[in-house]
Amino acid sequence: MKFACYIKKEALRNDASVLALVRKLQASGHTLYDVASGLQDGTDMLLCFGGDGTFLTAATLAAPLGIPLLGVNLGRLGFLSEYTPDEVASALASSAFHIEERHMLEVSVEGAGTPDGFLPYALNEAGVHRLGSGTLGIDVCLGAERALPTYWADGLLVSTSSGSTAYSLSAGGPICTPDLGACIITPVAPHNLNVRPLLVPEDTRVSIGIHDRSRGSSAVLLSLDNRDYRLPNSATVVVAPAPFALRRVVLGKTDFIRALRTKLLWGEDVRNS
Repeated sequence: MKFACYIKKEALRNDASVLALVRKLQASGHTLYDVASGLQDGTDMLLCFGGDGTFLTAATLAAPLGIPLLGVNLGRLGFLSEYTPDEVASALASSAFHIEERHMLEVSVEGAGTPDGFLPYALNEAGVHRLGSGTLGIDVCLGAERALPTYWADGLLVSTSSGSTAYSLSAGGPICTPDLGACIITPVAPHNLNVRPLLVPEDTRVSIGIHDRSRGSSAVLLSLDNRDYRLPNSATVVVAPAPFALRRVVLGKTDFIRALRTKLLWGEDVRNS
């Protein structure tokens, strides 16, 4: 097989576990190259070395080209990039893996110019956030006509099922299994006592308009996973399904519920021991 390798943190290039994995794959007859020079034709898989942040960046490289992405965990939490170098070496040697598809988002900006370096795709979530001190008034429309009541909040997230355990979780959103075909609309620090996160079908087109009441700012922040862009508050952000899915490599039998219990200590209670 032909593997592309993506390493975001330069210090990891000389990590002993990374070098050992590379040697094992080369000894098995596989070809590896650094993706820094661009993805080559005939690439069978992209290996990313790091944590979940590295995985999110690598997803923007692999997903548009349909190249399967495998996360080698050298970070901390490891929800997306969850496998150790030893697990990866063993599974690839025996072809003990399969491919799952993860829904992605495509974001466009209306009423303003496209920000410099804008990359419109997200795996976890798209969000708008205040830059000034005042609460934002956030108007949301589902499709062409279904307008929601205005949110008064610090921001708003539109998350995929993959992103339900990321920022949306911190903002009080529900946990969804990754195979659930849904998007989650979650307000961030809402100043309304009667608003709740909302689940909508994953093919819903979500339009977001902003009223910024802060006197010191005329801009808002648009976040797409781990990337930020500054927008005028007159802009409308449109979140829609991406025209492709991320092809994520899964080793063995991955258990999402077990990951919640071991990584986020879900249900941890002295009575459950």
